[in-house]
Amino acid sequence: MLPNVAFDAADLAAKDRAHLIHPWVDLGLTKDADPLIVSAAEGAYVYNVHGQKMLDGIGGMWCVNAGYGRGEIADAMAEQARRMAYFSPFGMIGNPPAIEFAARLTQYTPGDLKHVFFTTGGSTAVDSALRFVHFFNNFHGRKQKKHIITREYAYHGSTYLTASVSGKPADRGNMDLETGFIHHIAPPNPYRRPEGMSIEAFCDAKVKDLEDKILELGPDKVAAFIAEPLLASGGVIVPPPGYQRRTWEICRKYDVLYISDEVVTGFGRLGHIFASKEVFDIEPDIITSAKGLTSGYIPLGAMIVSDRLYSTLTDKAGRGQVFANGYTYSAHPVSCAAGMANLDIFEREDICGHVRKTGPYFHQRLTELADIDMVGDVRGSHFMVCVECTSDKKNKTVPPAEWNVGKRIFEKCQEKGLLARPMGHLVVMSPPLIINRAQIDTSVDILRQGIIEVMDDLKREGLWK
Repeated sequence: MLPNVAFDAADLAAKDRAHLIHPWVDLGLTKDADPLIVSAAEGAYVYNVHGQKMLDGIGGMWCVNAGYGRGEIADAMAEQARRMAYFSPFGMIGNPPAIEFAARLTQYTPGDLKHVFFTTGGSTAVDSALRFVHFFNNFHGRKQKKHIITREYAYHGSTYLTASVSGKPADRGNMDLETGFIHHIAPPNPYRRPEGMSIEAFCDAKVKDLEDKILELGPDKVAAFIAEPLLASGGVIVPPPGYQRRTWEICRKYDVLYISDEVVTGFGRLGHIFASKEVFDIEPDIITSAKGLTSGYIPLGAMIVSDRLYSTLTDKAGRGQVFANGYTYSAHPVSCAAGMANLDIFEREDICGHVRKTGPYFHQRLTELADIDMVGDVRGSHFMVCVECTSDKKNKTVPPAEWNVGKRIFEKCQEKGLLARPMGHLVVMSPPLIINRAQIDTSVDILRQGIIEVMDDLKREGLWK
């Protein structure tokens, strides 16, 4: 039972508006809006400062995979902090938790991905992967092989470089981005495929998009293709069957490195520690990971590189060469201790097995929402699902932004005890991986009520026809 801690909610809200800058917030609302202030959490639930208990349908931010209140992780962090909170990671300086955690992670990585570079989160993991690719080609004298191919609606981070390879239209306003060597191809979203086109033909077309872009730029100039196995923040876009394998094969054909961004899909969200091989049958050159790596208890990210690449940079060939990339808090001992405790829980409780068993039920229950007039598509896999709302189901019309469909649904659901993530006209669900069937049923029932109530409100306002 959580302790009953009293908060002055009004005072906290006032201080929030006066002093705290939030990421991804409508700046026009910051002076007047009441923030959602979450003050406690346990299992699959969070509590706001008013004491309201809510099912966390978004897993914090795709990341609290093992659930809240894991004393084992907190104890591991405290013990490590007391023993040694920090020491510089630069040069050949290690610490036991980082060394042991790297070794344990590579027991789950596909192929020869055996070398781990720890970072501070997902953005820095991807940034490091992109910089590594450029370093690798420069090292080997291929200084023209620099172009990066990515996809529209991808999300890879918020550093200058990772934001540039991201492709969500809503995130690009008023931001300066690199365009000289970064190229976006169309997303593999079957819901938006041309009328009458089969899934198979659509897959052919999207694979061809990648090959055409490589040939347009020149294989000798293309360094890497970076891809989320499922496009997460872009709307949980699930590519057609076989797409991941075929694009990986295209990269192999043209000597283009394949970066699999598993910041979201990794650590159990699709039922495996890493999904690249187990789910999509690919062995990338680089995997990036974060979020579920520590179940969100403390920041940590990882770039994991194949021995095929890394071994060419070491020994005599690497004398005098430095991969000048890293962070003050790379391989932080407290973070790595948390990661090991998190992995202990995953292994002991077989959380991935629970996801493989229960995830299809979660997805199946959410697909039942497709009978609502406003719901155009329900897509995803296991504990990573998106509901796409529409103002015209037949024509798949995106509702006008001023309707605030996602935000309205979020507010309705919050009132009823569920947190769902609004993204424009989309609602994303990615709960802690420990969620059970009864909690799934509650979540889906509340989401159904919220969508229907918003639709009814739009009708009363004369907006919904």
